[in-house]
Amino acid sequence: MATNDIKHQACGALIFCITTKRYLFLLREKDKHGHLWGIVGGKIEHNETIQQGLYREIQEELGGTIIDAKIIPIEKYTSDNDKFVYHTFLIRVDEEFVPILNHEHIGYAWVKLENCPRPLHPGLQRTFQIKNIKNKLEVLQQLDIKN
Repeated sequence: MATNDIKHQACGALIFCITTKRYLFLLREKDKHGHLWGIVGGKIEHNETIQQGLYREIQEELGGTIIDAKIIPIEKYTSDNDKFVYHTFLIRVDEEFVPILNHEHIGYAWVKLENCPRPLHPGLQRTFQIKNIKNKLEVLQQLDIKN
């Protein structure tokens, strides 16, 4: 499949705090997936790399940047018709932070994965149901990865 055959690409990141072993979840404002919990992310703009798109979404949705973070690929989801691709990453941070939310979100929570808030965005719910991905997240939580 050629890249120009893909209609839309998007990306997002689970942000994991090493010291508290908790993940950052965001509560969406009213829209297509309003009042559902998800992760930072969104569409990749024209002429933007996946990493550039991810950093832009972090800036827009969390009000800042995550400096020198280790970005670890978790999943590349492709729709059945090959017209949509979503790249999910894990970003490990040393300390929890208070995000400065934009208009897309009305709340946030740092929680352990087993206590993730509900209801989840359907794409994120699907990702968490894949045993291989859950196993990968458990292993990555335990690693002492230094940037």
